[in-house]
Amino acid sequence: MENEEKITVEEVTEVVEEATVVEEVATEELPAEEKPSKRRARGGKKQKIETTEEKPQSEWTEQVVQISRVTKVVKGGKKLSFRAIVIVGNKKGQVGIGCAKAAEVIIAIQKAIADGRKNLITVPIFKTTIPHPITGKSGAGEVMLRPASQGTGIIAGGAVRPVLELAGIENILAKSLGSKSPLNAAYATINALKALTPFNEVAKKRGLTMAELLN
Repeated sequence: MENEEKITVEEVTEVVEEATVVEEVATEELPAEEKPSKRRARGGKKQKIETTEEKPQSEWTEQVVQISRVTKVVKGGKKLSFRAIVIVGNKKGQVGIGCAKAAEVIIAIQKAIADGRKNLITVPIFKTTIPHPITGKSGAGEVMLRPASQGTGIIAGGAVRPVLELAGIENILAKSLGSKSPLNAAYATINALKALTPFNEVAKKRGLTMAELLN
């Protein structure tokens, strides 16, 4: 048999009184700002202190280009899933494309965002446009990019426009040729932006200064 210690009511009362005295002494030693408030709301419930702390906003922006339903033939029938194409960028010269599949739309988008952040590229931006004309290809898709003057805006459509916007380019002319697939158009735009050469690299190869190169 195990020994059980019985506690009397008087002993419990003494312990509670000692704890109350210790708490009051500790509260008196605290400054006025750190003293806990003993106010109670109706019903005897303590009031909740609301903290308005602003969470830091992420500099990355995501934009969903396409969500399509795809099927895969497996043993016993067809397996249904969703494919999401997402453009990720910070509008400061970095952009990437993510493509992923999942059984649910939300999970497919989350996986595509993670994939896009793994495949970021750095775009050389001259003022608010690209340094020189260029053409990018991906599969049967082809995208032609041309620099534009201040105030032109982004003249592009389809999946090309969000790629240029999230890259931070403000003035550009674009034309999508060949395949109309959003994925091919987006990858062709990424390939074109990846192949751009900044003016400082060209000046270094030619042995000129930036002023001499730009006349």
